[in-house]
Amino acid sequence: MSAILRTQRVYNRMTTIKSILFPVDFSPPCVAMAAFVRKGVALFSAKVTLLHVLELASSGYELMVRPLKEVERDREQVARARLEAFLEAEFPLTECPRLLRVGDAATRIAELARERRFDLIVMPTHAGAFRRMLLGSTTAKVLNDAGCPVLTTQHAETIAPRPLEHREWVCALGLHADSERVLRYASGLAETAHANLSLIHAIPAGEPGLDLELDERVQSAEKQIARRRLAELQAKVGSQARVGIAVGPIKDALTGAARRLQADVLIIGRSPQADVRLRDLTYAVVRDAPCPVLSV
Repeated sequence: MSAILRTQRVYNRMTTIKSILFPVDFSPPCVAMAAFVRKGVALFSAKVTLLHVLELASSGYELMVRPLKEVERDREQVARARLEAFLEAEFPLTECPRLLRVGDAATRIAELARERRFDLIVMPTHAGAFRRMLLGSTTAKVLNDAGCPVLTTQHAETIAPRPLEHREWVCALGLHADSERVLRYASGLAETAHANLSLIHAIPAGEPGLDLELDERVQSAEKQIARRRLAELQAKVGSQARVGIAVGPIKDALTGAARRLQADVLIIGRSPQADVRLRDLTYAVVRDAPCPVLSV
């Protein structure tokens, strides 16, 4: 599917979440992430599907003493049994399907989400093998390849979802061509969830050594332009969210706003055409945000 078609599909989809894909690898971060999945279920009356991807890799010694097909069959049986028993109390088998796939985890997650048209993927990040020293490689690849929004956090084991009645959402918004899509999605979803939505726009600070008075005039002009553009976007979308404009590093502005407003979720755009620098910014925000990040 082309990047343009993938973007258009997300743009046209109703801003509600009815189906959640929860990839699991039986790790403690996955156990901790279950609470966030359950909150999504409560907010949107969504259905959850658990997915485990088995990467078939056997030791040379094992293949010397047993046929490959036998080894693979046994490993699949063990994985299926673990999957059916995993978080059974939180996600009963009768209500939450469980799927087992074989292959590269990120590839299979993105494929299944696309084939079955899931509205949301929820997964934690993992320490260990980092991609660009920021996120686990599977999560980073899913963020790059998935055609639907992805909710993730690197702190699932140390933070807990805020109470259901606490619904403060923050949406990071730029002034580029993709901003209307991001705002439309965030505004519609917040309305569905009866959440308070705040917009945050970051203006990079001036270069060191610039004349202070000149720098302040430039920033004042940039703030006026940003407020005018954001007002136009909100009028077009039908949003009345609160607007905050911060000056400084973009990542710090976004995570600081989420922390100050005690946000349940920080919503950021994930354009299919994003360059490496913007992708790295996404990874950095996920790494440092005090709440889960919903990348749309």
